[in-house]
Parts: sequence; C-alpha cells; structure tokens
Amino acid sequence: MRRFDFADATAVVTGAASGIGEALAHALARRGSHLVLLDRDAERLDAVVAAIRAAHPDRQLHTYLVDLADAAETARVAAEIRQRHPRIRLLVNNAGVALGGRFDQVTFEEFSWVVEINFRAVAQLTHALLPALKAEPGAHLVNVSSLFGLMAPPGQTAYAASKFAVRGFTEALRAELAEDGIGVTSVHPGGINTRIAANARVGSGVEPAEYEHGRRQFEKLLTIPPARAAEVILRAVSRRRGRALIGWSAKLPDLLVRVAPSGYQRVVALGLRGTGTGTPPRATAAPSPAAPAAAPLTAPTGSAPDHTPPTASTGPRPASDHTPPTTAPTTTPPVAVPAPRPAPQPAAETARESA
Repeated sequence: MRRFDFADATAVVTGAASGIGEALAHALARRGSHLVLLDRDAERLDAVVAAIRAAHPDRQLHTYLVDLADAAETARVAAEIRQRHPRIRLLVNNAGVALGGRFDQVTFEEFSWVVEINFRAVAQLTHALLPALKAEPGAHLVNVSSLFGLMAPPGQTAYAASKFAVRGFTEALRAELAEDGIGVTSVHPGGINTRIAANARVGSGVEPAEYEHGRRQFEKLLTIPPARAAEVILRAVSRRRGRALIGWSAKLPDLLVRVAPSGYQRVVALGLRGTGTGTPPRATAAPSPAAPAAAPLTAPTGSAPDHTPPTASTGPRPASDHTPPTTAPTTTPPVAVPAPRPAPQPAAETARESA
C-alpha cells in the first residue's frame, strides 16, 4: 500500500473543537487537506475554524454541530456529509467521553451514554461514510481508542469497555478493508494534555472525595501536548501503520499487558500505591449524587477527547458554518473517578461551509 497523500484530500475529523481533534485539524490543514469538522461545542469549533482560515485561506472547511449520543442526529449528519462529499480520503473518529466510577457506582444509563458515543457513533459513522472512503483511491480510516483499550483499570469499566470495542472493531476492519486499498489505524493515546478529565462525568454513586482525589492525581499525568499526539497519528497514517501508541505512558503499559496479561493490574496497583496516586479506599457511607455538570466538552468529541456529553438537537443554526459538536476528543481519562457530570444541553445541528 502506497503512502498516504494529504494534499487536496477531504478529511473528516470528529471531536475537532479541542484537544487532539483540534490539533489534527491544524496539522491536516498544514498538509494541504480540506476539512470536514464535527463537534458539539459551537464556540470552540468556531475558534478552531477561524484560526485555520486565517492561516490557510485556501482550505475548504465544512463544520457540523452534532451530538453523537443521538443516533438519529448522527445518521442525518452522516448522510449530509456523504451527499456533499462523495469521496473522502481520511476519516478520523476521535470524539469520545469519559465516566468515572466502578460498575456498581454508575447507572446503566450513564454506562450506555459512554458506549453510545465512544463506540456506537464510531461504528455508525464508519458504516455511513465507508462508501465515500471506497470511492477515493488510497483512503484511510483512523479510530482513536485509548491506553484503556489496551488495559482495563478499576474505576473505568464503561470507558475501557467502549475503547476495547473500538480496538476490536478497528482491527477486524483492517483485515476486511485491505483488499479495497483502505488503510486502517487504531490509535492508543497515553497521557495527552486535553480537557477530558475536567469534562468527564462522574458516576451517580461515586463519593465526591473519591472523585476529586482521582481527578487531581490523574491530571498530573497529562503531560503530552495534543499537537505532538496529532503528529504521531498523521505519521502513522502516512506510513499506513496499523497501530499508533502515543507516549511512554501507552507503550510501557502495552508491554506490561503483553508480559503479564492476567497480572498487570496488581503491578499497576502497587505502582500507584508507591507514588501516592492510588485511589483512596472505598467509603462506607452511602454514596452521594454526582456534582453538578461542568461545561460540555467538545471532541471530542467526543464529549471526546478529546469528549463531551450529548443531548437532543434543535433546528438549523443561523448564518454559521457548523453543526453541534459531537463530543470531546479522546485520550485516557483518570483511573479514579473523572470530573463532574455535565448537565445535558440541547444541541443545535446545522451544516456550515466555507470555501
């Protein structure tokens, strides 16, 4: 398979309003690609678009505000993208959200919210846009999984389940699409300095003290700039690599899991205890409800990630070039409980374009 050609390519990126998604949008514009950007955070997405237009006035940009938690809205936006862009050379499913809490501390609705955005939306967009990828010679698909798509720590049941699903989906597609000449890359970021921890939801049954401890400690580990992560991802795309691990915070755990597939969690727990970053013991008191929601995240959409919480969408957005941000961009959320749960907000959806 020949190297990927970014020049004059149409690239679709979810969770593009912040974090890895934003960095990817800038890096792709520098390489000569035209952009279709999705997110749920209109204000941040506007800022990204303005910066790219100022630096690269010849690039074509189309933006969509969409809540990826809404399957019907996702389907509608995907159909619109495919109609406007019958040939797509690069699709990056980057948006994602995080939820902190053990399985018995989160409601099934909260659990499902993570799976809907982090996995269902990835599969749905890929399925809807696959004909456009097949129509473009030399196309490529990137799905952003996580360090927690390689290992599964306690307190991240929903997030790890969704990211392992993304990994399995991506690896199967890599084999299926090879005969079509489509490259497929699974991305596993380590400690990327995005807003995922601050914008994550916290399970309804998580003690505030337990959550706050985990959030503070985890944020100390988020040291890799999103721009560096974007370069690693695009280098992997260029070379048609099947997997991209970002940072030693992803590479070392990957090695550990290979060496001790059933015992790595004990090693991780000992390491965290030694550095004082472990999760405090479970409280015996009755769990208190989650704190009020923080501002929604974009990217990624992810609500990821690079990640953000979803909601319903409203009618077309006036004189603008967008559609409601998907969710936040994707990186690895805190091992303990993430940030307060964002309150749902109605998302508006409209397409915006500019030459």
